[in-house]
Amino acid sequence: MTVLLAGCSNMPLLQPKGPIGKSELFVIAIAFALMLVVVIPVIVMAFWFPRRYQASNPHRDYDPKWSHSARIDLIIWLIPSVIVVFLGTLAWRETHRLDPFMPIDSAAAPLDVEVVSLDWKWLFIYPEQNVATVNQLVLPVDVPISFRITSGTVMTSFFIPQLGSQIYAMAGKQSRLHLLADEPGVYAGQNQQFSGRGFADMNFKVMVTSRKQFDAWVQATRQAPGKLDQARFEALSKPSVNDPVLSFSSVSKGLFNDIVHSYRAMKKPGSVQAATGNRRGH
Repeated sequence: MTVLLAGCSNMPLLQPKGPIGKSELFVIAIAFALMLVVVIPVIVMAFWFPRRYQASNPHRDYDPKWSHSARIDLIIWLIPSVIVVFLGTLAWRETHRLDPFMPIDSAAAPLDVEVVSLDWKWLFIYPEQNVATVNQLVLPVDVPISFRITSGTVMTSFFIPQLGSQIYAMAGKQSRLHLLADEPGVYAGQNQQFSGRGFADMNFKVMVTSRKQFDAWVQATRQAPGKLDQARFEALSKPSVNDPVLSFSSVSKGLFNDIVHSYRAMKKPGSVQAATGNRRGH
């Protein structure tokens, strides 16, 4: 068992750093434990039955006229039924309680972050701070994060395993996600949906810092030379792999909405060309 489980020592999903991730781990653990109620007896019986009823065992039971046992029927139907009812109730309750669109109750005001999936990189826009980054997400600890998520290309999946709640990013659509990190650190973010040649490298770092450090980072980012306007976004949208972390000191007003609407109304020539170019990249 030690050898078989050696590769499981670093599993972010089992090391949650926020209330959503911890709640989801609890659901996984309960489901796993309930399944073991069935699996463990079956494994035991798989070894016990052949030994007990082998031909060389003089004490084995042999009853060729046996055809029914109320006790066995009760066990094989009652136990799975109880497990299914319990799991169904748990899944129903927790699915609604952990609805990704539902804000997290907190004394701190939420931080808005707009997420755009590109080929093959992630763009993060902070509308209140008017800054943006590529392939790096910086968050303050113990502050609810309100994500608006879309794609400037094909469908992808936004996921920070230690914070919880994988959710899809789709062109022309806006997904919502609310998370909170309750411990400073550096966490991994990734795309879980196959999206072409650069899928394997479509990762990003999540830097969770104190509020003071976050404010200092915002001030430093505002001194960055790059500005994220429509022309810069179109250049950024071109397919590329292993892009370095980029920072932008300002963002064109309404850029996120323009990206979403470019796949809906198709009224903005510049946005349409960028969107069409991304689709051709696949």
